[in-house]
Amino acid sequence: MAAGHLTAGRGGGGTRRTKAHAKPLVEEPFLALARGLKRDLDAELTRLFSEQLDLAKGWGPEVTALLEAVRSLCLRGGKRLRPALVVTGLRAAGGGSKLEPAVLVGAALELLQAYLLIHDDWMDGDDTRRGGPAVHAALRRRFRSQRLGDAAGVLAGDYANALAQLALSELRLGPVTCGRVLACFARMQLHAIAGQQLDLTARKADPELVYALKTSSYSVAGPLELGALLADAKEPVLQALHRIARPIGVAFQLRDDLLNAFGEPSVTGKPRGSDLTAGKRTLLVTEAQRRARGDAKRALTRVLGAPGVAAAELQAALQVLDECGARRAVEERIDALAAEASAELTRAKLHPSGAALLGSACRALTQRHA
Repeated sequence: MAAGHLTAGRGGGGTRRTKAHAKPLVEEPFLALARGLKRDLDAELTRLFSEQLDLAKGWGPEVTALLEAVRSLCLRGGKRLRPALVVTGLRAAGGGSKLEPAVLVGAALELLQAYLLIHDDWMDGDDTRRGGPAVHAALRRRFRSQRLGDAAGVLAGDYANALAQLALSELRLGPVTCGRVLACFARMQLHAIAGQQLDLTARKADPELVYALKTSSYSVAGPLELGALLADAKEPVLQALHRIARPIGVAFQLRDDLLNAFGEPSVTGKPRGSDLTAGKRTLLVTEAQRRARGDAKRALTRVLGAPGVAAAELQAALQVLDECGARRAVEERIDALAAEASAELTRAKLHPSGAALLGSACRALTQRHA
């Protein structure tokens, strides 16, 4: 299906409400895994930051300010889903007796995510992240200058990326496995950067291609591959994981788009509708532009790419996303992608415990509430 042309409910038929995904009574095993990993992940991150802060103190407070801002972002939130996917990939490939390498790789992924989020927030002009100030916003206040704060924010992202590489250097693996892990980690960055460039500049780019590059690469596909590589997985297993991961990763980002527009800011940690005011051409927005007419389309256009717009105008535009049928169409696309991933999982020859965990991950990542 072409990403820009969803088929459900045009125009007047869009006023029906999208059914809400009910919160499950029993926690998904994948989410329980992520919650269980959090303590070890936070301890590993705290160790890495403590060691680097001791070193940075000799260079002065201007340097420690960067590291403290990154530490604050990493440790004040995050659901540790990517490290949980590393363990899922490890188990899918028949490994899992020793989790220490997976925890270290998971810490590197959290640092990589911090790097990408820091730069993304600055490029998008988002001043809030995980319920607190975005790193560039915090550093603007620290240095009492927008120019210096923004420049320091870019450097803080670079610092986080360097720390991720440093964490990977502590892996004690055979040379072939280590090389495969490092190559995978580099590919994730290359794909995420390419996706971000398309997101920023390519007005007619396929949104699902952008999502596969920008989000799925380091949020789903890459973590699963990294875990499988820790178990020395062969190529058929890696290919099966990629076929499963791509639709999950795209659906994960589509869910993120819906949460940005309709989620509760106290839960998501970001202002509602910030994608709209930043001018992001998400699939939700492009569908709404295709479906909306007259006053509804004008209400949407007034807000798109307009930071500081009045709250009432933003609310009116968000209502258009719902009433024109775009919200429901994106929900249906998420369901279709989840079904595609489930079908691929059924065909894949993976370790049974890992396959079950991956099925749980598919449900958790595509039906999440935050």
